[in-house]
Amino acid sequence: MRVATDIGGTFTDLVSVDEQGRISIAKSHTTPPNFEQGVIDVIQKSGIDPREIEAFIHGTTVIINALTERKGAKTGLITTKGFRDVLEIGRGNRPDLYNVRYQKPTPFVPRYLRKEVEERLNYKGEVLTPLNKEQVKAVVEYFKKEKVEAIAVTYLHAYANPIHEQQTVEIIKELWPEVAVTASYEVTKEWREYERTSTCVLNSYVKPTAALYVDRLESKLSDIGVEGKKYIMQSNGGTTTFAQSKVTPINMVESGPVAGVFGAAVLGQMLGEKNIIAFDIGGTTAKCSLIDRGEVKVTTEYKIEKTDRTAGYPIKVPVVDIVEIGNGGGSIAWIDDAGSLKVGPQSAGALPGPVAYGRGGTEPTTTDASLITGRLSAKNFDNEVDLVEVSRAINEKVAKHFNLSVEEAALGIIRIANSNMLNALKLISVRKGYDPREFTMVAFGGGGPMHAAALARELGVKKVIVPVAASVFSAWGMLMTDLRHDYIQTYIRRVNDVDLNEINQEWQKMEEQALAQYQTEDIAPDKVVFSRFVDMRYLGQEHTVKVPVPNMVWDQAAVQEVIRRFHEVHEHYYTFKLEGAPTEIVNLHLVAFGTVKKPEMYKMENIGGSAEEALLETRPVLYEGEGWIDTKVYAREKLAAEVTVEGPAIVEEPSASTVIYPGQSVTVDIYGNLIIRTGV
Repeated sequence: MRVATDIGGTFTDLVSVDEQGRISIAKSHTTPPNFEQGVIDVIQKSGIDPREIEAFIHGTTVIINALTERKGAKTGLITTKGFRDVLEIGRGNRPDLYNVRYQKPTPFVPRYLRKEVEERLNYKGEVLTPLNKEQVKAVVEYFKKEKVEAIAVTYLHAYANPIHEQQTVEIIKELWPEVAVTASYEVTKEWREYERTSTCVLNSYVKPTAALYVDRLESKLSDIGVEGKKYIMQSNGGTTTFAQSKVTPINMVESGPVAGVFGAAVLGQMLGEKNIIAFDIGGTTAKCSLIDRGEVKVTTEYKIEKTDRTAGYPIKVPVVDIVEIGNGGGSIAWIDDAGSLKVGPQSAGALPGPVAYGRGGTEPTTTDASLITGRLSAKNFDNEVDLVEVSRAINEKVAKHFNLSVEEAALGIIRIANSNMLNALKLISVRKGYDPREFTMVAFGGGGPMHAAALARELGVKKVIVPVAASVFSAWGMLMTDLRHDYIQTYIRRVNDVDLNEINQEWQKMEEQALAQYQTEDIAPDKVVFSRFVDMRYLGQEHTVKVPVPNMVWDQAAVQEVIRRFHEVHEHYYTFKLEGAPTEIVNLHLVAFGTVKKPEMYKMENIGGSAEEALLETRPVLYEGEGWIDTKVYAREKLAAEVTVEGPAIVEEPSASTVIYPGQSVTVDIYGNLIIRTGV
């Protein structure tokens, strides 16, 4: 049996799949700050025998929480003489250009803990100035006195040759073996000093937190009898071992959300849908990503805390290209200083949660608004819902201000939330040169199925898929993942002048490194699959586009094919190509998958029949532009395959509700997925 758990802001989810492909799910409340306890709780709630778990895959928010809440380790930085302030200087491309009061993001390492040592390499990796080891020793002693808990080491041009970083780490471990230490070459071999330094520092900052969490989780799993292989979800859409996750924990920064995106890609392949918009609404956030022709987009341009007013902090590791906004079921509705209604980014979270949860929440949320408008049923909660208290909260905090009824205010909350989500969906589609009408939406998370049909209609998306176990779909996605490691090496060469022997040797070196790493993870060489990409640009450009390239020995024909693909990709993103212009390789990118056996999709045995057999009730529901309409509500588990229901309708399951608007229809496919035709 394969089991996956995913920690969200409100709930911790579990999905298990047996050898026949049968799925079982469970949810329990997330347990901050001891998140590992929520994992044990949900395993016990599921009724699974822990001894039957052959593979355990875990997605966690521990890393992103440690960064955003500033609860990492006290970190020191050792860098090349003259580069002490690289974190302070950052980049000049501030987003709020005309704000004279703009302040740069505060570095995670204060200046008194950023120390320089004499050493220097040139851009080729050749040593110009040897490492001054005595200075390194003096810095270590200084850090000891300052009670530093983690050290980051970033030297100029270490991506080309890490020898000085390796020597420094050896000295640190000899003098202070218990301190957490990260060298930049361990997390990224891409150029750009600021981004590389930031990534190294953030990895060190969360390293003690990650090690403590993973060790506690592993111990608790062993205590209840889980002895199967244990993996953790990475931000690149693959998994890694518990041991490796403690070395480079920054690779887990988007551990949970990306699993749902990968799961959407897998489901799309199964159903013959190659163009997918993955749309996930949880308790705290809404997340979306675009899958083009079956390919999950991965970027190394990821930043945390980036907004339209602040530049954020770069993390130069492979992360699935995802847009995330603070709008979910627990997002709080509030009135700003100008008197306008806002929803999010503040969230009621797991504690106290929405007013409907009855756990002390007093602020109205999207979930509360959905109850008042009839989209959610109080009978579908696992607690007694006080509808009078829910109405009172919306009335006091929203309705009175605008002189509206409680129902009108609740619908206003939903419309604002939908507007925020629509903007996010446009960021990953229209704003990047894609036509949403050519895509199918896969909606999941606790709130995804409730909002998807309305948003798809606005975007012009013709079909929405609500998968089985939609509310825990990110955990399902983890069950479908392979192990994945990315190897990126800066390699700046003009394409037409590239030395074929040299570049083939570089690819071979990276593949050998991947095979060696997988050997330590008990993955046989015949289970390792490679994919190659290069980051390219026109000569004179600053930034690059990622181009898939042939997985073969390069010859002149391969070089010309690479150039052709680059022109095609560049035209897609920027609407033009310069076919006569010289091109340049900037980075080589090897993706190595360690393939593992994955479960088959279970086909429904109950086929045909009448939708009336699944009818729960008929209740009034308030729709935008339509008013109150009596709407039939169906139990999802009782709907047979190939049954079609015309909207308006609601399909309920224990932890999610799918809303189908007037003029739309929903059909259950052979696997149990809900296929919504949006009527556009």
